[in-house]
Amino acid sequence: MTNPFSLHGKKGLIVGIANDQSIAYGCAKVFRDMGAELAVTFLNEKAKPYVVPLAETLSAELMGPCDVRESGELKDVFAQIEQKWGKLDFVLHSIAFAPKEDLHGRVVDCSREGFSMAMDVSCHSFIRMARYAEPLMKDGGTLLTVSFYGSEKVVDHYNVMGPVKAALESVTRYMAAELGEKGIRVHAMSPGPLKTRAASGIDRFDELMARAAEKAPEHILVSIEDVGAYASFLVSDAAHNITGGVHFIDAGYNIMG
Repeated sequence: MTNPFSLHGKKGLIVGIANDQSIAYGCAKVFRDMGAELAVTFLNEKAKPYVVPLAETLSAELMGPCDVRESGELKDVFAQIEQKWGKLDFVLHSIAFAPKEDLHGRVVDCSREGFSMAMDVSCHSFIRMARYAEPLMKDGGTLLTVSFYGSEKVVDHYNVMGPVKAALESVTRYMAAELGEKGIRVHAMSPGPLKTRAASGIDRFDELMARAAEKAPEHILVSIEDVGAYASFLVSDAAHNITGGVHFIDAGYNIMG
């Protein structure tokens, strides 16, 4: 009997690895361990030295720059995938950004430019990835993104990223409805607080992590490997009839009042 949890033969794109503490890297490790072949991007030349060694440990078959703010770079990534593989089974979108002055201030005070930048990088880029991935997912596939509990409840110091992640989760549902007839599943994963480079930009994030561990029923913080294990399930054939969800991976933090 074929193992429905195996990823052997599946090919996936990983966008968002910054270092070995990245959620994207935790997911990529599990994908690779389960047999998937991977393509990996790095943000720019400054990030390249940190990402290339990690891509090599993943035996990545494709690797290149991808700053979604730069015209043409994202499209080029998918063009290379089409040329190399001719297909794609899954995409992990694990990127978010807001200018520091907007991220650290009140939502009320957020600039139009900062809000637009945060929405474009953190949300609309997922739509663009879906558009480019759709023709490559001839036999169906899975699109994954990463959200946070601050999308639905006010979390101190999460600020403008709360509304942005709420939009990302709504996009997830709408794209799941639109792409379902093609066998393409769309999910948002919502991990508990994790010590990542992206999280370090949020003001007083260490306090948020401590409160989360205290509040969660299991009184622990999840790891990037925990997120990877769940992501691997969602990508696998075992999850073929699950789509459109926001999946909490947070030791139960989200159920507590």
